[in-house]
Amino acid sequence: MAQRIRETAGDDLEESHEINVTPFIDVILVLLIIFMVAAPLATVDVNVDLPGSAATPAPRPATPLFLTLKSDLTLAIGNDSVPRPSFGAVLDSRTKGDKQTRIFLRADKMVGYGELMEVMNLLRAAGYLKVALVGLETVPGAGAAAAGAAPALGGSSSPATGGSTGQ
Repeated sequence: MAQRIRETAGDDLEESHEINVTPFIDVILVLLIIFMVAAPLATVDVNVDLPGSAATPAPRPATPLFLTLKSDLTLAIGNDSVPRPSFGAVLDSRTKGDKQTRIFLRADKMVGYGELMEVMNLLRAAGYLKVALVGLETVPGAGAAAAGAAPALGGSSSPATGGSTGQ
């Protein structure tokens, strides 16, 4: 009868120094399937019509400084048109160099988002970080269907700050 002679004398099993990658591959495949199903759901195209706000207007300072982006993409500080190259200097003269002045930014409804962001970048480059966005007030209680569709009745054109960037 033949017997096998072990090189080790104990009942201990040999240790395997190889990694078992089968469970790892299973987990990766499950994650791949989850992401393949979830990725198309994450990219949703939604048409957005943003103008108008029913938010309670924030109190305005005694002498607010309005920066207006007109439909022809020209800038105006107050009622005076300002060329873009001298924008920072004119703004500094209007605020007397106070970079903490809140700038009320209003834009025409037809202005694209990219152009509005360019103006906000001009403000940031000039050192003005306190920017309030201005919109027309809407009739409160008119419902979600009319939100942004009609300005307030009675010819009210007082601006309401819809949000603020900066500090």
